[in-house]
Amino acid sequence: MKSQLSSKPSTTGAAAAPGPLASFARFVLCGGGVGLLSSGAVALLAVAMPWVLANALITVASTILCTELHARFTFGGGKRAGWRQHWQSAGSATAAYVVTCVAMFVLHLVQSSPGMLTEQIVYLSASGLAGIGRFLVLRLYVFAAGRSKNKVSVVPVTLAKPVAPEVQVPSTVRRTILRAPAVRGIGGLRTSPQLAVS
Repeated sequence: MKSQLSSKPSTTGAAAAPGPLASFARFVLCGGGVGLLSSGAVALLAVAMPWVLANALITVASTILCTELHARFTFGGGKRAGWRQHWQSAGSATAAYVVTCVAMFVLHLVQSSPGMLTEQIVYLSASGLAGIGRFLVLRLYVFAAGRSKNKVSVVPVTLAKPVAPEVQVPSTVRRTILRAPAVRGIGGLRTSPQLAVS
């Protein structure tokens, strides 16, 4: 009889998810690269519109781009991000947006007219702290479902119980056994009412 349990786990052809250090390095590469481009784009757009609006527009565009990069590359999914990942990533990006806005607001409270270099240092520092928080949220929550699909699934196996062969007893033997007298007390033979069934 062939065993139905395989010794090796079967894979569906999907790439294995990278470990925490590899995914963090990819996150820094993708998110940091897009973040650097975003900081320059915010500074350029802030010349033509209020800084908060420029930051909001660039944050939306960079979030969509980063979510796709993280789904395909950073967390080992290899496929496009779904609507759920985009919405959850947008939530973490909103928190990062609030952190950068608060950091810039505090900077402008401390210095009335800071230089562009000072603004960039504060903006990138706040983005870096918010980025670490985003990495944790994305790895542990948003893209965690994609990694669980690559795990080996356990299929329960039910073994059949062995069945004892049924022994046919002739009816004459059965009647004799049922009518056999039972011993009650010392020296008395009586027929047991429970056994005397015909």
